[in-house]
Amino acid sequence: MLIINVKDNESIDRALKRYKKKFERTGTMRQLRARTAFVKPSIKRRHEVLNAIYKQKTYGHLED
Repeated sequence: MLIINVKDNESIDRALKRYKKKFERTGTMRQLRARTAFVKPSIKRRHEVLNAIYKQKTYGHLED
């Protein structure tokens, strides 16, 4: 559970903004979406490799 302490002169908008930022940093939504369907470890690894290949093709020329 996230706890946000609202300071004395702090507006609700500012506190809500801090809450949203803290919520995003914890990765809760990302984790919930990942848990909706099981992905085999081999498939997960394949996606990582394909993503790495894509990044090498896209950004590889910057290293020269």
